[in-house]
Amino acid sequence: MKRTLLILALAAMLVPALRAQELNCNITINSDQIEGSSKETFEALKQSVTEFMNTNRWTNLTYTPIEKIDCNILIIVKAVNNGEFVCEATIQASRPVYNTTYTTTVLNMRDKAFNFKYQAYDQLLYQQNVFQTNLTAMLAYYAYLILGMDADSYQRLGGTPYFQQCENIVSAAQTASDLTEGEASGWQFSRSGGGFKSSSGRYVIVNELMDEAFKPYRNFFYEYHRMGLDEMQANVSNSRARIATGLEVLRETNKARSANITVAMFLDAKLDELVNIFSGAERAEKSAIYDSAIYDLLMSLDPTRSNILEPLTRND
Repeated sequence: MKRTLLILALAAMLVPALRAQELNCNITINSDQIEGSSKETFEALKQSVTEFMNTNRWTNLTYTPIEKIDCNILIIVKAVNNGEFVCEATIQASRPVYNTTYTTTVLNMRDKAFNFKYQAYDQLLYQQNVFQTNLTAMLAYYAYLILGMDADSYQRLGGTPYFQQCENIVSAAQTASDLTEGEASGWQFSRSGGGFKSSSGRYVIVNELMDEAFKPYRNFFYEYHRMGLDEMQANVSNSRARIATGLEVLRETNKARSANITVAMFLDAKLDELVNIFSGAERAEKSAIYDSAIYDLLMSLDPTRSNILEPLTRND
C-alpha cells in the first residue's frame, strides 16, 4: 500500500489534497555554551533553518498536511569563530504506525561535525546539484536522508532516489573549494586512515545504504515497519515473530562491514522499542523469544547498553 493510503487510513476524517511541502521539521538551537553573545543571531539562524527545511520542495510528489514527515533537528553551538559555527546536531524523524496513535522513530543520529559559516539573516537557498554553502548542503543532505528512511519503511528500497540525492550532495561537498577545514571534515573519507574523519559519517551512511551488501538490511527495515509494526494491532504475536526472525539480518549486516554506521543508526532509533515489543510478550511466547536469543543478539551488537536490554532477561 502506498504511503499516501497508509497515512490517510490513520486520519479520523479525510483531508482535502492540498499541495504542501514534505517535512514538518522542528528546529532547536542550543547556544548555552556561548557566553555573552547576542541571541539575535541564533534566533535568526533558527528561523532561516526552519524555513529552509519546511518551505523547500524536496520531491515532485504531492503531500497533504497529515502526510508531512515529522522530524527534529537540534543544533548545539559549541563555538563561534569569525562567523564559523562549530556545532553538533541531532537529527530525528518518525512516522505513524498503521491503525494506532503510536509513532515510531525511523532515524535518530548525531552529527559531531556540523560546522558552517553563517551571518545573521543570511538567505539560505537550495538548488539541486549546485553546492552553495556548507549549511545548505548539510540541511539538504538530511532532508533527503529523512525522506529516504521514511520511504524505505513503506516500500522495499523505496528510499533509493533520495539516497542518490544524498550521494550527489556528498560528491559536490567533497569537491567544493571554499570550505574551511572544519566544514570539510564532515564530508571527507580517509582511505589511508581506514575510516571516516569524523563521527558524523555523512559519506559512510549513504555509501552503506547504497551498497549491494546492505540490501538485506533495507529489506528488513521495510519488513520491520510494514509487516511488523503496521500489523501489530491485527496480530501482535505474528508481528513479534516476524521482527524476531528478521533481527538476524542485523548481525549479518554487521559482519558485512565491521563497525558500520547503519546498524548503529538502527539501534539508536529502535533499541527501546525492541525492548518494549519483546518484554511485553506473554510467558509462553517469551520462551520462544528466548529460544531465538534476542537478548544475546542485541547484546552482541551493542554491549554498552546492557541496562536497556535488561528487561529481556526477565521471564515474568
